[in-house]
Amino acid sequence: MPKLNLPGGAVDLTAGALPKKSDGWNRIAYAAAHVVADPLVEADPWLDCPIDWDRTLAFREHLWSLGFGVAEAMDTAQRGMGLDWPTSLELIERSVALAKPGGHLIACGAGTDHLQPGPDVTVDDVIAAYELQCEAVEATGSRVILMASRALAKAAKGPNDYARVYDRILSGLAQPAILHWLGEMFDPGLEAYWGDADHMRAMDTCLKVIANNADKVDGIKISLLSAEKEIAMRRRLPDGVKMYTGDDFNYPELIAGDEQGYSHALLGIFDPIAGAAANALSALGNGDEATYRKVFEPTVPLSRHIFKTPTRFYKTGVVFLAYLNGHQDHFTMIGGQESTRSTLHLADIVRLANVAGLFTDPDAVAARARPVFAARGVEI
Repeated sequence: MPKLNLPGGAVDLTAGALPKKSDGWNRIAYAAAHVVADPLVEADPWLDCPIDWDRTLAFREHLWSLGFGVAEAMDTAQRGMGLDWPTSLELIERSVALAKPGGHLIACGAGTDHLQPGPDVTVDDVIAAYELQCEAVEATGSRVILMASRALAKAAKGPNDYARVYDRILSGLAQPAILHWLGEMFDPGLEAYWGDADHMRAMDTCLKVIANNADKVDGIKISLLSAEKEIAMRRRLPDGVKMYTGDDFNYPELIAGDEQGYSHALLGIFDPIAGAAANALSALGNGDEATYRKVFEPTVPLSRHIFKTPTRFYKTGVVFLAYLNGHQDHFTMIGGQESTRSTLHLADIVRLANVAGLFTDPDAVAARARPVFAARGVEI
């Protein structure tokens, strides 16, 4: 097995278990999928978002082949953080067209990211922006994931404005939506979402919205990185409304659940750990919780590292692992976001992913890692 002299200590890469296709899953599991940039297009990396469509769509096929649904055009795909709305819509259209013939599970993000927040933006402007994107997503045949809105966070005067917007948007949908409450640790522009900086009071408002529109809500994904808050909300959801964990710190325990229920999943970390996650979910579905935890638990330190503060830069680690595992030929991101994490951070990703058994071809991983570190002045 190859040895890498990484900053912080050498590591011997070992081969992890090959992923298996889903077997008897008893949880719905969406992976929020990243996009692959095209580094050979003449474009300004901070301003443009050239996509390698072949590799981007091939990665979705990879996720579907393992049994995952794809949560498309979410923040993992750099939505609103490099990926603009016109390109997001093209991504949605391409992915849904690819999903339909195979009967694959897909849901797509609709938000207001084409509307620049500002003092002149009104709640009515936010409603119009949401309606435009929801209509576009539903026109493809996809279920909507109703993303949190920076413009709404700026324009709303309190909880009643959130209720007004969500009541209006949900009432107009053809299919029940998945709501997404993205915490401020992922996006500082979403501070005090639902009209309150206190998450528990904000939760009260969100639950009222869900209760008033229960027939239009398939479920809610919350990304607050707090198992306690997710469990508290899960126990208060109306019958038939699902909790989709978005907690990239505590997902094994939340998916396993307790005597009062469990969470389904819609996770960014499922992108880089898809093989291990598929094996763990198969074990859970077959009643083998010991194997479920044995497979999943070594991935948690890696996930906590990838999603460490500033959490919004987690996408760099996701794409780095996609590159190491051969899902793309380069470590380049739209917006130049390959630069948002340090060399030491990337070295720890290699180390932790190795412990988690995510490398099925260690020699190829080593060959891909060396030029990345060499470009940063480190020979490994």
